[in-house]
Amino acid sequence: MLRFCVGTVHFGVAPSPERYDFDSRPALQSKASCGAKLGAIRGLGFRSWIPGSEGSKSRPGKCCRSHSEVEAQQLQPAFSREGFEEFLLSMQESICVTAAEADGSGKTFCEDRWQRSEDPKSGYGITRVLEGGDLLEKAAANVSIVRGQLSEARAKAMSGRGRGVESGAQYFAGALSLVFHSRHPFVPTFRSDIRYFEVEGGGGWFGGGADLTPSYLFEEDAEFFHEYYKAVCDRYDPTLYQQSKAACDAYFYIPARKEHRGIGGIFFDDLENFQQYEDSGLLASRSAVFSFVKDVAEGFMPSYLPIAQKRRHLSYGEEQRQWQLLRRGRYLEFNLLYDRGVKFGLDGGRFESIMVSAPPLIAWKYDARVDPDTAESKLLGVLKSPRQWTSE
Repeated sequence: MLRFCVGTVHFGVAPSPERYDFDSRPALQSKASCGAKLGAIRGLGFRSWIPGSEGSKSRPGKCCRSHSEVEAQQLQPAFSREGFEEFLLSMQESICVTAAEADGSGKTFCEDRWQRSEDPKSGYGITRVLEGGDLLEKAAANVSIVRGQLSEARAKAMSGRGRGVESGAQYFAGALSLVFHSRHPFVPTFRSDIRYFEVEGGGGWFGGGADLTPSYLFEEDAEFFHEYYKAVCDRYDPTLYQQSKAACDAYFYIPARKEHRGIGGIFFDDLENFQQYEDSGLLASRSAVFSFVKDVAEGFMPSYLPIAQKRRHLSYGEEQRQWQLLRRGRYLEFNLLYDRGVKFGLDGGRFESIMVSAPPLIAWKYDARVDPDTAESKLLGVLKSPRQWTSE
């Protein structure tokens, strides 16, 4: 039996026993060591999940609380920028401990704290990186809290998405972003983030998502990953998963290659409210979205580590390693040519923290081609034409 937690709602599915062994992932136990920081977040309506705890024993396929109870929790307490900042820092700490334990090499995440400028009010960041691990060849978890004035380029880019903001307007931006590059060719790269952006006089909105970029396609891994986030989305809006999946497929696309970067996941931007909460007013709808964003972040490690642990011990050779490096080249191409976050960060951002998402090693080969009816061609087929990975 496989159990996973989405915020305070527990879901259960029952795949064949050999597929994903959640109980073998001791890293998830590490949240107990982060109790002090998580305690502050629990006051915001967020509860961490520890295997074996009372909350994790809910029946398969059943929510541990009624819909009305969950709905009430989503609407209280009100969202605040301070609460969001605290949540980002707590999640970063928890994820780094969990990922380092899962890696198993004894390596830990270094911590680089930085100030945006000499003015402490302008913001700060914490960049944490693990390199040279057994599972994780390079893993980065970055938190940034930024305040400032919109440059002309930033204002123009945001207005192009219908925001109508003006150059010089004061803004607040907070984000947690992860990029995990695995050492093993059969373990996919994992990227995820949550973020909040607010402009004076222009309101505030959330963004985020999670996606996989494999070098080799294992269909059951793709199904597990997508089903996980569909369950998260369905708790809030039955149309949210399909919208977020379509947005993910559209965003992570490399036009020059006519292929998608990976097998997708979910991606959302400019998210301000859910339709079912609009009658409750702006405050209630924003709190509901914050609850969803927290659930997405809480799912980062449970959605990825079972896949990584299942594939990390499979045998591979130099041919598979070289294909992985070639696929990493495509990953970097997208980041440098098309990614909005990279472009936004390069406009006055901290270069090392922006480029920390780059793979540790990559390869380009002129006119690289693959033979038909191979594992490599199977992956390319999906990258050319994204598939529906969930049962509905």
